[in-house]
Amino acid sequence: MRFTITGRNMEVSSGLRSAIEEKLGKLEHYFSPTTEVIVTLSIQRESQKIEVTIPIKGGVIRAEEASSDMYVSIDLVEEVIERQIRRYKKKIIDKKQSAQSFSQLFLEDEADTADEEINIVKVKRFGMKPMFPEDACIEMELLGHNFYMFLNAETDQVNVVYKRKGNTYGLIEPEF
Repeated sequence: MRFTITGRNMEVSSGLRSAIEEKLGKLEHYFSPTTEVIVTLSIQRESQKIEVTIPIKGGVIRAEEASSDMYVSIDLVEEVIERQIRRYKKKIIDKKQSAQSFSQLFLEDEADTADEEINIVKVKRFGMKPMFPEDACIEMELLGHNFYMFLNAETDQVNVVYKRKGNTYGLIEPEF
C-alpha cells in the first residue's frame, strides 16, 4: 500500500506518520501492493480528526473519525475501514465484480463473510406531496431528522435534503 499523509492546520510528525502506517498497514493483506491510501489529519478546536480515503475499482472506501487524541482517532478509523472492507468483499463476491484492488487471498477467505450480513428489519411507506427543497428542510427540522425524502415540485423527481456540519443543508438529486 502507498500512503499519502497530509495535515491541515497541523504538522504531521514522524510519530504520527509511523502510527498511521503501522495501524493502517495491518489492512495491507486486504489490498494489492499498488493500492493508494490517502490520509488527511486536521485539528479543529479540541477535536483531532483523521480522514482516510482508499480509491478502489468501482468505488471508494472512506472513513473519518474524531476524538480528543489523534492516536485514538487513528485506532477508531482503522476499525471502521476494516468493517467497510468486509462489507465490500461480500458485495464483490455477490456481484462477481472485478476486484483488482483486493488481494486474492482476501477474496478467497470466506470465513468472515457471514457475520456482516445486512438485515432490513423495517420498511416504511408514505405518500409524498410535491414541495420545494426549502420547505423540505423546514419539514425535516420539525421532525427532528437528519434527512428528509420528498417529491421536488420544481423537477417532479424524488430528492433528499440532509443536514450538514455548520448548520447548512445538502440536496441530493437523481442523475440521468
